[in-house]
Amino acid sequence: MGRDLKQLRNIGVIAHVDAGKTTVTERMLFCSGVTYRVGEVDKGTTETDFDEEEQQRGITIYSACVSFPWRDVSVNLIDTPGHVDFTAEVERSLRVLDGVVVVFSAREGVEAQSETVWRQANKYSVPRVAFINKMDREGASFESTLRQMERRLDASPVVVQIPVGEGPPHLKDSFRAVIDLIAMKMLVFPEAGQGKVVQGVPIPDEQQERAELWRETMLERLYDFSSELMEQALQDKAAPEDLVRRVLREATVQGLVQPVLCGSALDGIGVPPLLDAVAFYLPSPADRPPVVGHAPASGKKKNAEPVVAQRSPQFDEPFSGLVFKVLPAKTGDLCWVRIYSGELKANSRVYNPGKDKRENVAQLWRMHASRREQVPVASAGDIVGVIGLRNSVTGDTLCDPQDPILLEPIHFPETVLSMAIEPESTDERKKLTEVLDLMRRQDPTFVAMDNSETGQTLISGMGELHLEVIKNRLLRDFKLQVKVHKPRVSYRESVLQSAEVEGECHRQVGGAQLFAKVRVRMEPTSADQSKVVVMNACPPESLPRDFVDAALGELQAMGEAGGAIGGFPLMRLRVVLLGGEQAEVGSNEVAFRIAASDAFNRALRAAGPVLMEPIMRVEITTPEDYLGEFVADVQQRRGAISRTDPRGDRVTIDAEVPLAELFGYSSSMRSISQGRAGCAIEPLTYAAAPAQVAGEFGF
Repeated sequence: MGRDLKQLRNIGVIAHVDAGKTTVTERMLFCSGVTYRVGEVDKGTTETDFDEEEQQRGITIYSACVSFPWRDVSVNLIDTPGHVDFTAEVERSLRVLDGVVVVFSAREGVEAQSETVWRQANKYSVPRVAFINKMDREGASFESTLRQMERRLDASPVVVQIPVGEGPPHLKDSFRAVIDLIAMKMLVFPEAGQGKVVQGVPIPDEQQERAELWRETMLERLYDFSSELMEQALQDKAAPEDLVRRVLREATVQGLVQPVLCGSALDGIGVPPLLDAVAFYLPSPADRPPVVGHAPASGKKKNAEPVVAQRSPQFDEPFSGLVFKVLPAKTGDLCWVRIYSGELKANSRVYNPGKDKRENVAQLWRMHASRREQVPVASAGDIVGVIGLRNSVTGDTLCDPQDPILLEPIHFPETVLSMAIEPESTDERKKLTEVLDLMRRQDPTFVAMDNSETGQTLISGMGELHLEVIKNRLLRDFKLQVKVHKPRVSYRESVLQSAEVEGECHRQVGGAQLFAKVRVRMEPTSADQSKVVVMNACPPESLPRDFVDAALGELQAMGEAGGAIGGFPLMRLRVVLLGGEQAEVGSNEVAFRIAASDAFNRALRAAGPVLMEPIMRVEITTPEDYLGEFVADVQQRRGAISRTDPRGDRVTIDAEVPLAELFGYSSSMRSISQGRAGCAIEPLTYAAAPAQVAGEFGF
């Protein structure tokens, strides 16, 4: 029997870049006693940013897992990147976590990537605690950030702490403590304690009325979730602390509210109460619903309808887990696995139902950033590293061979930027192929394709920074001799209208006369459909099933092969097989594949091919003095302003701009604002490129 699941927390820290995620993580480790000094991002001395590139840039690139105890719970914590180029690290972490701490900067408020990670947490229904950080910064505003959470995130924040003062020490009313609205105490953090020491003192008279107003607001939000709490209020009784915490926990676990705390992680203020909130309010694996998948069909039942299956987080259930990260190595990949049910033992065999393969589990490791500890067994709720898997990649299910289940895989966004690289010799080409295969296993948003005509390899990523990090790894870490070309936009192709055409095969192949005709309809689909959809509307009696399957298979292959004009991947289109003709002699599967290929190419031209370019969401934060210049600059880049939002002495500009116009934008932005502005860029959608751009590719 394993440990008590209710005493385990699998959590993540997510936020916009530079909001202070890694600093919060470092303070948590320090306050829990796992580390004896506080690592600093600017000095590259943090526990979780152990990669050389992370230390040089002062940002998180790769998610890192650390474990530590707090009071009577054990915490597995994943520190994630904030930069949008590495959003896959957030996506795969949220897929396997039970709760998250969302960090906001009190000065910048809710930023672009704050919205992105919040949406990702919504997607996986992950309960949240919010921490408003950097209360000691110039321009910090607790209430403004709270309003932005409600307006921009559609959040339901419940404030359980309020700051005493705001801003840096030189201000008269600077940030110096927090007030706990549940215990109704002021919490002070002596400088000598570096955040570890918390002293609860009576609330000063000048803060008493303000604290009581905030507490009443908090309780009013919670009355909706507890009749017992409402009865206490009607009887004019003070609500007991344990009742308030229990109601708040139940509402948080159900995703109905988000407790809000505040502090300054850099100075350690507010971190121990944040850890308490993780223990009090975020769910354990036992609080989460059973994980749902389906029982994979096998043998003669391969084409049967999938049967829904689920696993509860119990030790005596059959084993099931999900691979959510791979750290490749020539000696054997280290796969991060979230165990949802049962037990996993070292030197055992498991089943990968998605690939229909048996896998060896040679070793199990508990991770602590760059360090790890070998363990003989892991159980439901654990996050462990596994060595020995040969065929499993990110998103694959592992389970008991005797009781298989296939869980929902992890879906990642498509790449928007490409870059060509050329090896300088045949030996280097072989090394490059091995390295690219290794990097693909590690990063599911990294794509590499060989072009046999040019001899180049095209690598694709989520943005300029992503490609720059990949390039640095190729040149510095793997010491490859390759030429690197400038990044280019990853265009797509689609169609403007619906068209019905007939393709045919009427030719001699190997001395035999082949004949087939295939009718298809091609039409555009909605903006959220990124792939080509192939459907069958062929009357059952009109053609043999083998011929229909051959035609459908060829249409699917053509859809995945790319457009006929620019050769770019196809998107947002549907191909419907309407019917066909056969002859008594000369009709076979080969003929129908040839006819389907001909029909696809004819339909693509008849439906009006269009070049699609990636449109990025750009959020610029600038002093108000430069607002006009930034608006003009965005418009010159074929961009459209969607919103401007004043935040104190600064203004945030939300715009939609084609990616092709944003190369090197960081330098241009610094030039306009004398280095005082910042921006965040993330993929938004694809839109038809203007005639001038499309003409360059023959459209």
